[in-house]
Order: sequence, then structure tokens, then C-alpha cells
Amino acid sequence: MLEQFSETVKLVIKHFPLSQHKFAKQAAAAAIAADEQGKFWSYHQELFKNFRNLDEKKTREIAVELGLDMKKFKKDVKSPAAERRIQLDMKDGRNKGVSYVPSVYVNGKLLNDRSVQGLTKAVITESEKKK
Repeated sequence: MLEQFSETVKLVIKHFPLSQHKFAKQAAAAAIAADEQGKFWSYHQELFKNFRNLDEKKTREIAVELGLDMKKFKKDVKSPAAERRIQLDMKDGRNKGVSYVPSVYVNGKLLNDRSVQGLTKAVITESEKKK
């Protein structure tokens, strides 16, 4: 999608850790720490693969597997900057009415059909409005 619509589509990820997942906030901080080392997407994918058994040990294991600088990773996970980003993202989500994750928005509108086809249709529709 990003390649096909590279001129008109921008992907923005916001962290919205759900309260019912006791380790979601820490996992979001770990993803932010991985992003500091240019490994957000690979780390993010591993988090979702392992969402049922996430804990501090697992987040460190993923970081090691991805070859992250562990000293920097541990520092960045606990950084005030990571906490601020999570809080701002959660505030943005609450203001948009987010109640589940992942939530997908196209030009500020909640996308109900999150399939590839639904997303493609929404992007094309919004792109045509700009012409």
C-alpha cells in the first residue's frame, strides 16, 4: 500500500496499550526503544507474534534476537521520552474514540473494513477527493 500510493499515503503508528493486557504499556515502551535503534518494524512484528506471553524477559529476548544494543535498549525502555510518547498517543486515541487495537484511520476517519481490500478502497476514495 505504501509503495503503491507513495505520493499520497503516510503511515502513522500510535501506541494505545489496552489496560486489560497487563504488559501492553511496557511492550509499547520496548517498541519505542527498538525504534531508537531503527528496528521498530521487526520488533513490532515479534511483539504481535508473542502477544500472549509478553513479559520483561520476552521483550529482552526479542531485543537480543534482533541484535539491539542492550544497554541502550534498557535505558530507552525506561526513558521519560518513551513514557511521554505513550501518554500523548493514548490521549490522541481517546480523543479519536479508539476502543480497540489495531484501529485504522484514513484521513481521520475510522476504517471499519480493515481488510486489504477495504483499506485500498478507502485510500483510493480519499486520493480521488484530492484531485
